[in-house]
Amino acid sequence: QVQLVESGGGLVQAGGSLRLSCAASGSIFTFNTMGWYRQAPGKQRELVASISSAGKTNTVDSVKGRFTISRGNAGNTVYLQMSSLESEDTGVYYCNFRAGWNTGPTETGYWGKGTLVTVSS
Repeated sequence: QVQLVESGGGLVQAGGSLRLSCAASGSIFTFNTMGWYRQAPGKQRELVASISSAGKTNTVDSVKGRFTISRGNAGNTVYLQMSSLESEDTGVYYCNFRAGWNTGPTETGYWGKGTLVTVSS
């Protein structure tokens, strides 16, 4: 089992910045991928960005140049630095942890409970 705890969500004005954090604990696989997904109101959950334990990243086009995903030195923490936030970025952001180095979208693995990001225009 892997437990994920997210933090860093909140209310921010358009153009502002937020940093999300997700800490993984439990049975951490050596070869893994951690990612951030978001679910906007009335929409399906979608991949925002992911990073493998080898350092490969995948960032969706809608946030490229604005969001940066990174991992902590210990490898069990993932961050999402969000800048130039837009109202369309509003949603619940979920952390995902799964085995392997596939950085594409997934519904498998472990999920955090989510943290709400609200961008006011």
